[in-house]
Amino acid sequence: MADQAVPTPPAATGTATVLSFPDNMLLIELIGPHGFNLAKVEQLLGVTIHHRGNEFTVEGTDEDDVRRAAEALTALYERLEQGKTVESGDVDAAIRLGRSGSDTQPEPGDQVEMFPGEAEHIEIRTRKKVVEPRTPAQRAYVAQLFEHELVFGLGPAGTGKTYLAVAAAMHYFLNGEVDRIILSRPAVEAGERLGFLPGDMKEKVDPYMQPLYDALNDFLPGKQVAKLMEDKRIEIAPLAFMRGRTLSNSFVILDEAQNATTMQMKMFLTRLGENSRMAITGDMSQIDLPRGVTSGLVEAERVLRGVKGIAFTRFTATDVVRHKLVQRIIEAYDRDPAA
Repeated sequence: MADQAVPTPPAATGTATVLSFPDNMLLIELIGPHGFNLAKVEQLLGVTIHHRGNEFTVEGTDEDDVRRAAEALTALYERLEQGKTVESGDVDAAIRLGRSGSDTQPEPGDQVEMFPGEAEHIEIRTRKKVVEPRTPAQRAYVAQLFEHELVFGLGPAGTGKTYLAVAAAMHYFLNGEVDRIILSRPAVEAGERLGFLPGDMKEKVDPYMQPLYDALNDFLPGKQVAKLMEDKRIEIAPLAFMRGRTLSNSFVILDEAQNATTMQMKMFLTRLGENSRMAITGDMSQIDLPRGVTSGLVEAERVLRGVKGIAFTRFTATDVVRHKLVQRIIEAYDRDPAA
């Protein structure tokens, strides 16, 4: 591997740092098409980046922003050295995570398959792609999915709660650590009444389960997903169908858990069997239960907080990894008391 870029000491004003990257072939990808990657770092951190040859000068009025920009560029270059690509989301992730934690080693109990290198390079490998956390909260959440048998992921839409849980489930399944993946959701309409739905039971519940199908198809070829579902090694079922079951040797995910009642949540939690793991995701701000019905997710957080073996990760608008406008929409609703 080429020598890593090391920032030179800041200028006397504390507002400039010079970086030198030795591999000119990687610089084209680092800069991005039409300088997109550099422009994005400049826009998000309020700095100016000049590059000449293999040297990059980062300037700005805030010393901390200059440091973060230098760390982001270095992290992106190191990513390219590892043979990975750099896309728009990777630039966001580099700015959020920088190179923090690069001197720390995995703690005892971390999964070696998930930490191929240093601790900041958390990733989940599936058949079709490698999934990497893009915010500190996502990184903590993924680590908890491998350290605890029961994990709650709570926060707004677009923060990767369900996606990362499905990726972790696929990791366990493909490595033979569990025999089945079971994905469930409460069959509750999002603020509207759909009325009678035609078709058999599968056709009736499929519209509610489509986001879970989408996540699965991101990690495995469609034909393989269909075959595994036919063999009941991957199950997608409404929450109501979980009663009476004991889910052993499985990775179980309950999505949209804010729409589970207290009784449903207790029923689901007590399905956990031997050699199984469970992830429960939900957004407290999008409860679609009838007025006066308490969300089982709200109750579970209150009752189970502090119970040994159970972990909670809370996401905020800053963890949104969808379109930037989604983050601003969530923040606007959070600021408005009427909303």
